[in-house]
Amino acid sequence: MASPQGSRAPLEFGGPLGAAALMLLLPATMFHLLLVVRSGPARLLGPPPYLPGLQVLWSPRMLLLWLTWLGLQAALYLLPARKVAEGQELKDKSRLLYPINGFQALMLTALLVGLAVLAGLPLGALPEMLLPLAFAATFTTFIFSLFLYLKALVAPASALAPGGNSGNPIYDFFLGRELNPRVWSFDFKYFCELRPGLIGWVLINLAMLMQEAELRGSPSLAMWLVNGFQLLYVGDALWHEEAVLTTMDITHDGFGFMLAFGDLAWVPFTYSLQAQFLLHHPQPLGLPVASVICLINAVGYYIFRGANSQKNTFRKNPSDPRVADLETIPTATGRQLLVSGWWGMVRHPNYLGDLIMALAWSLPCGVSHLLPYFYLLYFTALLVHREARDEQQCLQKYGLAWHEYCRRVPYRILPYIY
Repeated sequence: MASPQGSRAPLEFGGPLGAAALMLLLPATMFHLLLVVRSGPARLLGPPPYLPGLQVLWSPRMLLLWLTWLGLQAALYLLPARKVAEGQELKDKSRLLYPINGFQALMLTALLVGLAVLAGLPLGALPEMLLPLAFAATFTTFIFSLFLYLKALVAPASALAPGGNSGNPIYDFFLGRELNPRVWSFDFKYFCELRPGLIGWVLINLAMLMQEAELRGSPSLAMWLVNGFQLLYVGDALWHEEAVLTTMDITHDGFGFMLAFGDLAWVPFTYSLQAQFLLHHPQPLGLPVASVICLINAVGYYIFRGANSQKNTFRKNPSDPRVADLETIPTATGRQLLVSGWWGMVRHPNYLGDLIMALAWSLPCGVSHLLPYFYLLYFTALLVHREARDEQQCLQKYGLAWHEYCRRVPYRILPYIY
């Protein structure tokens, strides 16, 4: 079916049927994980211990708490930024402006939460609220996605995304019709990408650590490692917030249910799975094993940060002394493809670093259960799928130059394997 722009874009995710299935499967998976992680067997593939009724899931107080959290992060987004960055050039040749104050929002959130805890806020009670909070997040995400879909109906054609305008309402609701939906200068997609979900993730982790201290006298070494590793990851993402402006999510994908649910619900409630598991299933961890796990995380972070920094430095200034000596392949678009350094090792070295860190986050949970490794399994599938989408776009964009790059760098993510 032709898009409003008059082009035919291939349908991803299995088309309308796949989109409809994912809109049911993703929330169901999230609630399954939240239920089984609390159970004794904690079987990833087993049935949940019970199916909660609406009286357990629906709570006006939790909805108010969730909306308050979103409101706080929106207020922090609107504070004066340490920097305002330009986005990529759009179809109408304009560039949007984005506030770079995500790390500032993280620090202010930490300060406010710390003051609230000192004033008596029972943060350790948060783990008992996750089910109704996740339900509130899912409910508001559906409402928000409907708003985004309706808003896109009156958006100009130049504001629409390449892939979310098939004409099928289910598919377009899922993928998102508008590329950069905004109200005045408030960019919904950019705000949701890194703020409420990522900061909410580390806040849930902290609540798990505090409840474990209340239950057992002190947090376990395994809980400290999971909190520390994941806080480093979130802090790094927010410190390098400007880098998100060149990602596929921002430059290519429309903003619909897929990204909204992923950013606002999936990230905080499923990425905190290791901390949730350790609260309900404490694991002994000695210093020698903990040291090895720290080394694995450090290697992953070194690859992840090194690859991303090299790419971002080259994009900003190819003459920068740090990247000026790297070998490149010219393209018909005028851009250069890095073919040495980190990007000469594999085509997506940042994904390799991401996966190594994901393994390190799971190892403190031991090897007796598959459940804590869900993130590693899911993230592997996500990155392989994203890599395939990226390959297709790069082939269309760079043509023969991309073929040459693939010949020079044959491995996609894992050297000598994939």
